[in-house]
Amino acid sequence: MNFQGKIDLHMHTTVSDGTDTPEEIVSRVREAGIVLFSVTDHDDIKAAKIIPKLLSGCGPFFVSGVEFSCRDSSGKYHILGYNYDPKSRHIRRLVKKGHRFRIKKVKARIDFLKKSFGFRFPKEELDALFALNNPGKPHIANMMVRLGYAKDKSDAINNYINLIHFKEEYVTPGEAIKGILKSGGIPVLAHPFYGDGDDLILGDEMEARVIRLKGLGLKGLEAFYSGFTPRLIMDTISLAERHGLYVTAGSDYHGKNKMVVLGDTNLSEDDGLPEGLERFLEEIKETGRAGF
Repeated sequence: MNFQGKIDLHMHTTVSDGTDTPEEIVSRVREAGIVLFSVTDHDDIKAAKIIPKLLSGCGPFFVSGVEFSCRDSSGKYHILGYNYDPKSRHIRRLVKKGHRFRIKKVKARIDFLKKSFGFRFPKEELDALFALNNPGKPHIANMMVRLGYAKDKSDAINNYINLIHFKEEYVTPGEAIKGILKSGGIPVLAHPFYGDGDDLILGDEMEARVIRLKGLGLKGLEAFYSGFTPRLIMDTISLAERHGLYVTAGSDYHGKNKMVVLGDTNLSEDDGLPEGLERFLEEIKETGRAGF
């Protein structure tokens, strides 16, 4: 497939922890000159239902997306799902489970902050928090900053919110991969070298992780990513080639909640597309869901 143009397959809206609404993200995508994009909100697929109605067949091309925060006995992972059928009961069931865990963790974090630090959260703040589609750490952090409990979002997350840990309240990578596949989608490991927090997973440990996830049905790796160095990009492409996996490109744009520029995937339009990304686009084209 000879695809031309800027691609960004990893971004977030107000449906999860971004600051742009789905309507605004479409405008920003067009302004950035992106011709193929996906919205990968955490544990939610509302954007996959909203955005096609906003495009009205006049472009850019849109691929359904989602991102699941996963954990099992071997570690933490973010699994992206692409080109699934939003009407599938399998993806809807998976999203419901991820959302249930997310709300449970938000409540536990609020209780922890109250008991450990004596923080008091007004009812109107909590009502607004739980009225969100998928509240998470950034939303709690912003609330803490507004109330004067932290100097900024980073301070709130790193020095307070992250002090409570959850071992069981996660969708497993196997569950995420299976649900995406059963929905006709493509499961991809997001920013593969990033583990828990700032930890980097490299070498044999990374290889073993990919082999194990491929055994569960993983089909691709996010090789082009805003936070990756050229060396990490090449290592990811090499890893994908060794194991016959697709590669994708995403910025992980969150609007004002993260210092990432929309469309900044570190994929150069001038160098042509790597073979793994070409194959990924071919699979999307065959389903006809992205409108190619």
